[in-house]
Amino acid sequence: MKKVMTGWLAALALACLSIALPAHAQLAVGQDYTVIEPAQRTDDPSRIEVVEFFSYGCPHCSEFHPHVSKWAANLPSDVVFKRIPVSFNRPQWANLARLYYALEVTGDVARLDGEVFRALHDKGLKLIDEKSISDWAVSQGVDAKKFSDAYNSFGVVSKTKRADQMAQAFKIHGVPALAVNGRYMVVGQGIQNIADLLPLTDKIIDKVRTERKAKK
Repeated sequence: MKKVMTGWLAALALACLSIALPAHAQLAVGQDYTVIEPAQRTDDPSRIEVVEFFSYGCPHCSEFHPHVSKWAANLPSDVVFKRIPVSFNRPQWANLARLYYALEVTGDVARLDGEVFRALHDKGLKLIDEKSISDWAVSQGVDAKKFSDAYNSFGVVSKTKRADQMAQAFKIHGVPALAVNGRYMVVGQGIQNIADLLPLTDKIIDKVRTERKAKK
């Protein structure tokens, strides 16, 4: 009876220890995340940076967009969220990346971000070149000249090229993809729903917090 009791107490202690472990301690390399080598610099070292690599042309990004938008709107103050539109050397996707950055310049990206996804994936519009993209933007109330100037500006073209360079540096092979603090790439093997990437990202953010505290 004593041996049985001892075994039961040991099992209970192990279960309690598992519950007490921080959430990030349950993460598995290769299954939940991979390490980015070499680590990439972030814009603000005082905050934890989460980057979403995406394309308006990607149907999975369209599915993910409402989930990640809601999640990003409720992030704590020590976390900053950035979006990077990539092309993977596809001309149409490069034009859509320029659309994103042009809408940033005109101040319409927050208003029209979701509408771009809906135009492409729900309505089946062919936004493939400057004319079709510009016509659509104007139909959404964007000033034609402002949009054209932004779309063809040196800054927007440079940002589009830089976005693809970042995707290569982060070793991005598909989208949507989430990177945490230039150090960890969210993997999520075996997740049932694309939205499940976000609770996993929260755990990796917590991992970064713990690592920062350990260094102090």
